[in-house]
Amino acid sequence: MPDAQPVTLQDVQDAAAQIKGVAHRTPVLRSRTLDALVGAQVFVKCENFQRVGAFKFRGAYNAVSRLSPEQLAKGVAAYSSGNHAQAVALAARELGTRAVIVMPEDTPSSKLEATAGYGAEIVTYDRYTGDREAIGEALAAERGLALVPPYEHPHVIAGQGTAALELIEEVGDLDTLVVPVGGGGLIAGSATAAKGLLPDIRVIGVEPEAGDDTKRSLEAGRRVSIPVPRTIADGQAADIPGELTFSINRRLLDGIALVDDDRIRDAMRFAFERMKIVVEPSGASALGALLAHRTDLGPAPRRIGVILSGGNIGAQRFAELLGG
Repeated sequence: MPDAQPVTLQDVQDAAAQIKGVAHRTPVLRSRTLDALVGAQVFVKCENFQRVGAFKFRGAYNAVSRLSPEQLAKGVAAYSSGNHAQAVALAARELGTRAVIVMPEDTPSSKLEATAGYGAEIVTYDRYTGDREAIGEALAAERGLALVPPYEHPHVIAGQGTAALELIEEVGDLDTLVVPVGGGGLIAGSATAAKGLLPDIRVIGVEPEAGDDTKRSLEAGRRVSIPVPRTIADGQAADIPGELTFSINRRLLDGIALVDDDRIRDAMRFAFERMKIVVEPSGASALGALLAHRTDLGPAPRRIGVILSGGNIGAQRFAELLGG
């Protein structure tokens, strides 16, 4: 792995300046019930209120807005299970260019419709047999588009890290930060920001039990591939960590917790009933780990930050998952 730090605190701070006034500065919520259940003060960063309904807009806009005028004129491409797709589509529209997005054919309809609604052209594939990176790279090369990957890009990672940067700016010292992990971009950026500002903070990632590729990779000391996971957390259905994100996460993370789909449902229900907010399965996994006491929080943490990474779920799917 390269020794040079690919993304720094300064990069995250530069990204914050780049997206200011375009991305939302999302709210931080508290719940006395949550504090009592966890045994600490918990500060919930609500990226379900971000534009496109997820943190992904931060990184997408930071990356697309830095393209040259010549490249913006040609357009951008991306591959995504849904939230990055919407984020790149909206970023492209905001910057006056076009987007072509490669998406799994079984992507939730709400995410497909939202991506198309931002003006993107959608190309579908079978996530269990197709290689989305190869499809996206070939499409970008064929059409002369700039490829904006969902996490394997320094500007994307730095943009995602602005969520943790904002959280710490608002609430101050934290003992622990708990973050969902898919491809690893959100936690790589968040850990970079958090440890740059608070060197002693513990950063814990959370994966679905069926999709523990980052946990296995950290234990093995190398990137480990697993079968494409089948989990309700479609945004975390990664089969291998990114090379760039893993190079950051292996250095900065203090651990990975796993949650099963039932614990994710419990977190979605808690957020809805107690905090009055809607969170999609991937967005709820970190909260699920906290509620289930699956996280190694270290000695008696007093102040814990947790990122709810997104809220893109349709009413019917939400009701189905919660047994309504």
